[in-house]
Amino acid sequence: MNVLRLPFGARTWREGTHLLLNLPLGIASFVVAVTGLSVSGGLLITFVGLPLLAVVLLLLRLFGRLERGRARVFLGCTVAEPEPLRTREGRRGLLAWTEAMLRSDVSWRATAYALLQLPWGILTFCAVITLWAAGLGALTLPLWGWAITRYTDEPGVGIDTDGEGGGWIWDTPWEYALVALVGLLLMILAGWLIRALAAVERTLVSALLGPSSAATRVRQLETDRTVVVDTSAADLRRIERDLHDGAQARLVALAMDLGLAKEKLTEDPEAAARMVDEAHGEVKLALQELRDLARGIHPAILTDRGLGPALSAVASRCTVPVAVEVELAERPAAAIEGIAYFTTSELLQNVSKHSGARRAGVDVWRADDRLMVQVTDDGHGGADAEAGSGLAGLAERLAAVDGLLAIRSPAGGPTTITAALPWRDRAAARTAAR
Repeated sequence: MNVLRLPFGARTWREGTHLLLNLPLGIASFVVAVTGLSVSGGLLITFVGLPLLAVVLLLLRLFGRLERGRARVFLGCTVAEPEPLRTREGRRGLLAWTEAMLRSDVSWRATAYALLQLPWGILTFCAVITLWAAGLGALTLPLWGWAITRYTDEPGVGIDTDGEGGGWIWDTPWEYALVALVGLLLMILAGWLIRALAAVERTLVSALLGPSSAATRVRQLETDRTVVVDTSAADLRRIERDLHDGAQARLVALAMDLGLAKEKLTEDPEAAARMVDEAHGEVKLALQELRDLARGIHPAILTDRGLGPALSAVASRCTVPVAVEVELAERPAAAIEGIAYFTTSELLQNVSKHSGARRAGVDVWRADDRLMVQVTDDGHGGADAEAGSGLAGLAERLAAVDGLLAIRSPAGGPTTITAALPWRDRAAARTAAR
């Protein structure tokens, strides 16, 4: 039934209309491109050649905007706007604008699209109009074929009826039904061909009229940089808050207690001794808080001994038993190690707080140029990065270093969360740092 609906669906007619419009629009864009490039190229020896070429490129960029809108309406293909025209810093005026227009790869990709549009439009127009005309004509033959025999001298509907061989004539209901069946097959073929041509059209529009891969990468890096800056600022605020509310407050209270103990030392030695003993306990608590804070910044065990011992130490603090297995022949870059450590630490915290699991596991291995970290548990499942949990922030932080986070957590469990990080060995990281 889906095959029979294919040639008559709204999507097929929208895409077919788009492909038919390729020819008139292709003729217009081709004429503008060829005429403009030829005239401006011939005038390059004068001072008007380059500005005229820039104007032609501007027209073709506007044509590209029209084509992106047409693709959005007829093909359901939303192509992002390419990078805007940018003049060199500190330069303005006609010359600066002309230079920017000529340097922009968006202008030249729009030109390439305009030049390709005519041959591509001829192909799509001929293919669609031929199949639709033949298919619809044959499919509807039973509706209009009777008029040929009634109102003309022809014995029936046929092909090459004036030839010496007599051609083919259809004048019986069975023959009409057979031709209608052929027409249906042609319409189905037209539907599949339209889908295929529309897929090629989407590729052309995205590749030539969308942002370039370099611009897309720049935007991604800008977004990643924003995430890293926001995360770093949040970490600094957390450290400041922990120092202010924790160790700093304890040290202030300790200083006050020692001051009181000093005053009572001659008057009441026993009370002074008790106060010094209490101060000693406060010192231990302050030291423990400072150790915990330092571990949250970058644990010494990770620097000294690597991921295996560091993750085992994290697992020992989890409220459920955790099996840790690390298979690494060498250590990745220090930054990647740190990200893997804190990713695992946060995932194990989620296991402790939310999973209801009885046991969990941590596996770390290298796959080609990726460091793989997988955390599993037998809890009730339901973990979802789109539900506003900390997993969304974790996925953003991994994406900032070209990492990925894959979550498989069906309701009822079990949960498997896999993080893939770039390996970036230490030698390469040191070379990049230099």
